[in-house]
Amino acid sequence: MVRSFLKSRHGNFGIITALLATPLCGVVGLAIDISVALQERENLLNAADAAAVGAISEKSKGVAKARTMGGNGSVQEAIDEAHDLFLAQTGSSGTTDQVDPYSSVTPLHLDIDVHRTGQNLNSEVRFEKGIPTTFLQLFGKKEVVISGKAKATYQLGAHIDFYVLLDNTPSMGVGATAADIAMMEKNTKDTCAFACHEVQNVNNYYNLAKSLGVSMRIDIVRKATQELTKTAKATMLFANQYRMGVYTFGAKAEDVKLTAAATLSGDMDTVRSYAEAVDLMTIPKQGYNNDQQTSFDNALTEINKLIDAPGSGDTTNERQKILFFVSDGVGDSYKPSKCTKKTTGGRCQEPIDTSYCKLVKDRHIKIAVLYTTYLPLPKNSWYNSWIKPFQSEISAKIQECASPGLFFEVSPTEGITEAMQALFLKVINQPRLTQ
Repeated sequence: MVRSFLKSRHGNFGIITALLATPLCGVVGLAIDISVALQERENLLNAADAAAVGAISEKSKGVAKARTMGGNGSVQEAIDEAHDLFLAQTGSSGTTDQVDPYSSVTPLHLDIDVHRTGQNLNSEVRFEKGIPTTFLQLFGKKEVVISGKAKATYQLGAHIDFYVLLDNTPSMGVGATAADIAMMEKNTKDTCAFACHEVQNVNNYYNLAKSLGVSMRIDIVRKATQELTKTAKATMLFANQYRMGVYTFGAKAEDVKLTAAATLSGDMDTVRSYAEAVDLMTIPKQGYNNDQQTSFDNALTEINKLIDAPGSGDTTNERQKILFFVSDGVGDSYKPSKCTKKTTGGRCQEPIDTSYCKLVKDRHIKIAVLYTTYLPLPKNSWYNSWIKPFQSEISAKIQECASPGLFFEVSPTEGITEAMQALFLKVINQPRLTQ
């Protein structure tokens, strides 16, 4: 009987089951306790996301405070708001890190940081919490500690002043498109494509262009500038973020000088209204002062004096400075020496002299250039003699004037308005100026 009993294998399943019961219960208990912990972690992560984003939302106290700061640093208002948002999302109240004397688990701990660095407002919410176990307590495990974090970044946007310099000299009276040029040539005895604004001649070509419904290049540039103010207004992240001034080479040839159509202002509606006055420079009569009204050298020198020292853009008192220059790129002025091309009686017709652009850029002022393509005028003897020889250089030289990445060439038929807006968006989305 003893030998039979020892040899018997009946009932092994029951014995094995009994032996495995405890670890099997532990595994099931672990799964349940971990599942509960993971669900709670998911809830806390959602709360952390909401707190990190909400604390630096556009209308938050933190963003308002950060914009008034003189530099980098912690933003306590945003930290407090993130704390309250987190607790509101979890349905908790009071403060964190409170130890329950009747509980041995780790209390909820929040670590919140909201810090301004340049134009970035960064928030980070970290949490840690112990979740009491049920089944695992049988094995001495009283809690599962969960943790997580959420990060968010808000771009405050740089404070920028835009100085829009528009070339309104007589060459900008050329027909805006090939069709406009053809219309002028067809209706003038000397096949002239320029709408010269001669005030002493009531039958001048400027009035003719108006009567024919011909658009001059200056007309397109004026409208594009007005549309630009709408773009600036629509893209502002906060009041007075951008300011804009509009300047020309002068209202009349007898007094060529930097002239403000609209002085620097954050009121884009006012700037747009004043920009309506931008028009072609008048001349007393044909050939006045040997047509020497386009001095890029003088215009760039004068506006360089007008623009005060640029800053980082972090505050309203440290504004970035952008010279937004719109031109066809051909200078025509009295410059008997240092002209880059041949002269006649001291008259210098040349592509833009980029040394004057360099003086501006050396002050850490960016130059955004919209080059309105200088269209060939093969029926014009003046063009053939003086401009055609360097026609191929015009675009390259004025591009050299621009800051890296801030050059746009567009013919009138391609849409100057759209090109000006595209260039503006490139400017405001570039990395901020640092010194």
